[in-house]
Amino acid sequence: MADDLLTPTGGQDYDASSIEVLEGLEPVRKRPGMYIGGTDERALHHLVAEVLDNSMDEAVAGHANRIEVELHADGSCTIRDNGRGIPTDPHPKFPGKSALEVILCTLHAGGKFSGKAYQTSGGLHGVGISVVNALSDHVRVEVARDRQIMAQEFSRGIPQGPVAPAGAAPNRRGTSVTFHPDGQIFGTLKLKPARIHKLVRSKAYLFSGVEIRWKSAIDDGETPTEATFHFPGGLADYLKETLGTAATYADTPFAGSVEFKDAPGKAEWAINWTPARDGFIQSYCNTVPTPEGGTHEAGFWAAILKGIRAHGERVSNKKAANITREDLTAGGCALVSCFIAEPEFVGQTKDRLATNAAQRLVENAIRDRFDTWLAADTKAATAILDYLVLRAEERLRRRAEKETQRKSATKKLRLPGKLVDCTVKTRDGTELFIVEGDSAGGSAKMARKRETQALLPLRGKILNVLGAASSKLGSNQEISDLCQALGVGMGSKFVLDDLRYDKIIIMTDADVDGAHIASLLMTFFYTQMKPMIDAGHLYLACPPLFRLTQGAHRAYCLDEAEKDALYKKGLGGKGKIDVSRFKGLGEMDAKDLKETTMNPATRKLIRVRIDEQAETGELVERLMGKKPELRFEYISQNAKFVEELDV
Repeated sequence: MADDLLTPTGGQDYDASSIEVLEGLEPVRKRPGMYIGGTDERALHHLVAEVLDNSMDEAVAGHANRIEVELHADGSCTIRDNGRGIPTDPHPKFPGKSALEVILCTLHAGGKFSGKAYQTSGGLHGVGISVVNALSDHVRVEVARDRQIMAQEFSRGIPQGPVAPAGAAPNRRGTSVTFHPDGQIFGTLKLKPARIHKLVRSKAYLFSGVEIRWKSAIDDGETPTEATFHFPGGLADYLKETLGTAATYADTPFAGSVEFKDAPGKAEWAINWTPARDGFIQSYCNTVPTPEGGTHEAGFWAAILKGIRAHGERVSNKKAANITREDLTAGGCALVSCFIAEPEFVGQTKDRLATNAAQRLVENAIRDRFDTWLAADTKAATAILDYLVLRAEERLRRRAEKETQRKSATKKLRLPGKLVDCTVKTRDGTELFIVEGDSAGGSAKMARKRETQALLPLRGKILNVLGAASSKLGSNQEISDLCQALGVGMGSKFVLDDLRYDKIIIMTDADVDGAHIASLLMTFFYTQMKPMIDAGHLYLACPPLFRLTQGAHRAYCLDEAEKDALYKKGLGGKGKIDVSRFKGLGEMDAKDLKETTMNPATRKLIRVRIDEQAETGELVERLMGKKPELRFEYISQNAKFVEELDV
């Protein structure tokens, strides 16, 4: 039975003094994950991206044409531009403070809200540079304006003195920001030359009007210590370098740049198809990478799909109507960049573009030009169309085979406590929930949508596959059942098209054991079925820890903080708020489980993805490998970030 809590604090001394108010940049240091996505290596390097984005915005706006990025021996980083320079005069709303100090020390302060200073910008929320300031133990900003240098220094978000003159600047203008990430936040993590070098290079490709100079005092043996990047060809140059000597179906890629007709901004793109490698797409908005895609990607693929189908009609190839986006992306290598005013992203780290208008703008900008390109290069158009038709035919053949295989596989696996399959015969829209134990499976079976949702209960923790012998993998019953349910083999025998479900969802208890089981499963999928993760098929369910009830009103919370906040706010009903804690999925009734975890309309899912810039393989080896000393070292370094441990 769930615990009933009388008050969120567990005591009777809950009064006004219990309410904590975080001022200035304290919220950033208290919860860095809300602003930069965590305290790991990816989050650390996001600081560089935030500062660099400000300089890129100056360049895209036409006020700068040169940016310098320098990594110092002490782990600090300097980014300079020759733009207008951050204003240093007194801010009208904050007497006694310069605009520079307001920007560096205040969340949601910047020049990108009204659209007057920047038509398009990567910085959106006005929190980027202030977050960098909050999470650095030392920051120095120098601004060259009006033939004079003004400077100010900060530490952990606190000014170390007022802005003051720092010399003459007769031939210099722009902003220079030097910051050193705070060890209290990031531990022993250090900025890596290779990662910053890759970021700097991609930024130069994204805006042909800027020259970026790179310099590093840290020599990692692989990354050049000095370089200058300037690419007049933009994304076409980027794609050419990425594909290297790989054979392509078009001699020259479909690439271009066009201003939008109905709104400020523009779209740039480059795409080609190759039999030599898997397809990929890298997208950007206002020079900010969007690894999870978004509306601009959707508009791009819509233009390409409609264009290739229309070309098929023109040349009387009826099979072109069967081509889908899945076929386009199989061997399509694409780069897409758009510049739009006031973009809307999902989260501060800007991984996904959410601006609805971007889909229409990008599609309309590219569609006519793709039609013209196909008509002008008939050799390339024919080769690409033939390739895509073959891909579509192969996909349809596999799907037909899979429908037959599903029937036989279902009969084999319909055993007590094993696979409970869905009823539809195709993969599209189907989900397999991997659940922990039979008790959770019982609730999930009643909560699921029979047509599209399947269940596979696991008995206990699966084998840690890292370092296990192949014979042990093959003989493990849980792994064998999992592979048979998915319809795929392991390692080199894995074929993505054979996957029987569209989404694979790991659904474990919200406790330490559940997290361990989820880690073991993710390790298995990463080592044996990595293409499944790359294609975006693997997810984590987010079951709640608490249920709050006030009369007829009911709400669910994922953690203590969310529960406490909702308790204080109230549910809108009358009377006492009852708080119940779920000790596991097996304790949740079917109604709770459906509403919070299984119903696509109300649930939350986390898509598992691999950060290609991070050393994922090394981290998996440290945490899940056979050397306990590496695991202990990592936990020791990162344990300071755990504020509460709930066992």
